[in-house]
Parts: sequence; C-alpha cells; structure tokens
Amino acid sequence: MQNTQNIQKNEAVRKKTVTITLAAIFSALAFLSSLIFHLPLIPAVSFLKYDPMDAILTIEALVLGPIPAALSTLVVTVIRIPFGSSGLIGALMNFLSSMSFVMPAGIIYKYRRSLQGALIGLGCSVISETVIMLLWNYLISPLYMGVSREAIVGLMLPGFLPFNLIKAAVNAALTFLLYKPMMTGLRKAGVLPKSDSKPHGGILPIIINVLCVILLAAGIICLFVFKIV
Repeated sequence: MQNTQNIQKNEAVRKKTVTITLAAIFSALAFLSSLIFHLPLIPAVSFLKYDPMDAILTIEALVLGPIPAALSTLVVTVIRIPFGSSGLIGALMNFLSSMSFVMPAGIIYKYRRSLQGALIGLGCSVISETVIMLLWNYLISPLYMGVSREAIVGLMLPGFLPFNLIKAAVNAALTFLLYKPMMTGLRKAGVLPKSDSKPHGGILPIIINVLCVILLAAGIICLFVFKIV
C-alpha cells in the first residue's frame, strides 16, 4: 500500500515538473516569436502587427490544458511590456487578444480530445478573437490612438475586422499544422506518454492540412502584397 502511494506521489511530482518545464519552454518560444515576427497585415491599421505568439500558446493549451496556457499568456504579456512602444494599454489589448484566441480552443479540446474537437475549438477561437477584439477595439483604441470613437467606427470594416479575422485564421491554421508534429516529438522524447488513441485515417485530415497550408500561403502572399503597396 505504501509502495503504491509512493509511486502515485512520484508520478504526480513528475507530471507537475513536466508541466512547469513545458510551460516555460512554450512561454519562451511565444516571447521570442513575438519579437522576431511582427508584421503589419492591413494598411488601414498598420500599427497592428501579426505575430505567431497565439499559435504557440494555443498549442500549449492543447498539450497542457487551458490553465497553464493562461498563465503563460499573462507572463509573456508582462515580459513584452519593456520591448514594446504601446505601454500598458497595448499590453492589455495584447493580453485580451491572446486570451480570446487561446482559451476557447484549449477548453473545448480539454473535454473533447479528437480531431473534431480540435477543429471546433480552433473555429470557436477564430470567431471569439474576431468578435471580442472588435468590441475592445471600439472601447480602448480611442485611448490608444488619441482619436474619437467615431473615427474608430470608420476603421472597423476596412481595418480592425480584416486584421483580427486574418490574424486568427492564420494562427488557427498554424496551430493545426504544428500540433501533431510537436506532440509526436514530445512523445518520442519520452516527455509525454504515448497516446492510446488510434491515428485519424481517411482523407479528411489530409484535406484539412491542405486547406491550412493554402490559408498560410495566402496570408504570406498578403504580407508581401501589402508591403509592396
């Protein structure tokens, strides 16, 4: 009995150590990605820049769960403050944006660990970030930009809406493409236990991967086009 309790205790400690270590790694990757890749998407709101940080944090949410990912989001947001020029208001907007994308996918996938659950979660994340950030853009952007709320309303359709939608869609595609290879690598390294579930067969995963690649390619082309323009 005592031996069994010791085994369970050691396993709990190991899982906690793995979670903390992986959370630190994901946080570092998210922070570095936000520094290296920050590109404008829409000319009308060129001060808003895309970075793949949310995709990395969402992968963390799928691997470790929504709570570690939420804590990583907060840590990365705070660490980024000295490296940005938008101050506390910008940090608040970045935090709200990341949370609105990371949490829906993480929570849904926690209770529905399947291909369908991942797709539903990422779809909800795209909708969540697009809608929630439009609301916060309307409320907070006048303070950040120093303009009237009427001016912000005029930027909704040509600027804020396409930026939030494209950013969320690209991050969803990136998350879907990177999650499986990352999980495979962690399992082969012995960091995570091997999965008992059967791999998804059929043509559906192939179609989804192709669509994700096309979406990412379209996003990259848009970056180059807007940069030229």
